[in-house]
Amino acid sequence: MDGMTYIAVHAVITPKPEHVEDVLSEMLGMVQGSRQEPGCLRYDLLRQDDAGTVRLHVQERYRDMEAVQAHRDSAHYKAYRAKAGDWFQEAPVVTVLEEIDVA
Repeated sequence: MDGMTYIAVHAVITPKPEHVEDVLSEMLGMVQGSRQEPGCLRYDLLRQDDAGTVRLHVQERYRDMEAVQAHRDSAHYKAYRAKAGDWFQEAPVVTVLEEIDVA
């Protein structure tokens, strides 16, 4: 390790079936905006289709917790959350992790 402690965030988003494409479209915009943030080192969007239930997984990596907060304070994040609030089948599950040994 280089002495830096990076922060990983993993989010699982389960949209209502009728809003899968809406959430996916908005999340693709989030990908673009988030990757432009100076403290964001990685922002990946993955899709899981499990017997008709779609879950979107977001894997994020930030320089530090200040960068995580800057992401949450960003205009694109706030706009997404305001727009997508009623599109979720269940509340998003977000886990914030301190990296220990990551290649």
